[in-house]
This record gives sequence, C-alpha cells and structure tokens, in this order.
Amino acid sequence: MEVKKMSEYKVNESTIAAKAELVDVYAKKFSDAASVVVADSRGLTVEQDTQLRKNLREAGVEFKVVKNSILRRAAEKAGFEGMEFSGPSAVAFSNEDVVAPAKILSDFAKTAENLEVKGGIIEGKVSSQAEIAAIAALPSREGLLSMLLSVLQAPVRNVALAVKAVAEKEESAA
Repeated sequence: MEVKKMSEYKVNESTIAAKAELVDVYAKKFSDAASVVVADSRGLTVEQDTQLRKNLREAGVEFKVVKNSILRRAAEKAGFEGMEFSGPSAVAFSNEDVVAPAKILSDFAKTAENLEVKGGIIEGKVSSQAEIAAIAALPSREGLLSMLLSVLQAPVRNVALAVKAVAEKEESAA
C-alpha cells in the first residue's frame, strides 16, 4: 500500500465554502448578540437537554452545539480574540436579554452536574466563567423593572400619605 503525502490529498472546495459560510454566520451572531454564553453540555441526558433547550427557547435564546474551530474563527472575525474554546462547546446567543442565557444555564447547572458554563461575551466584552456567574446572580429583567418601578413609586406614595394625613387631621379638628 502506497502512503500519500498531505499535499496529494484533494481538498473538497464545497466543504471549505460551507465552513467559511458557517464562520460568517456565527461571526454575525457574535456581533449582534447582547450576550453569548459558552457551555459544555456533554453528559446531559436526553430529558435534561430537552428541558434546557425548552427553557432557553422560551426566553428567546438560541442554543447551538458548534465545532470549536468554527467558533474560534467566528469569534476572531467578530473581534473577540480572547475567547477560549476547548472540549465540546454549546453556545447560547441572546439578542435581547443580557442576563437570560447566563441565568438559565447557571441555574440549570445547579441541578445538572454535567453542564459547565465556560465563559462568554456580555455586551461586547469577553467574560470569564466568574463574570458569567455574577451576571447570572442578577435578578431577571422583569425583576429589575419591578424594583425600578417600586423606587419610582415611593416618593409619590409618600406625598399621597402626607396629603391624606393632613386631610384627616383637618377633619378631626373640624
């Protein structure tokens, strides 16, 4: 049997074009996303994977398993050179809610020991595993909005209580 040199193998041009197209697609996803979280989902059961994908889909988060070589090239093309991709990588992209992917994946990792959050991108900045965990600890968008509403309502509520107290005082004096 004759051994071929690497230079003698023909490269399938359509495969190269398809991979280049995938790199472009994922580079655009990296650029457009409000947040990206990279995780290792190896070892999840089918039920766990189905539930995780359902939770992410309900929050408007896209979740894909992608080859590291494609992710690495896409991240570099999008300007995120500091990202490390090792082992199997699943990527969650969110264009709207910055906290959702980190929160859902981190919360799910508490019950599914085989899920490991590796890092990501938050609002255009490469983030470590610890930074993703800190983002996940924040309240949801709805929770933050309700806190803000409560803070905004407090002065109005206090003025209303003061006016009511003055009115009651005048009634009792009359």
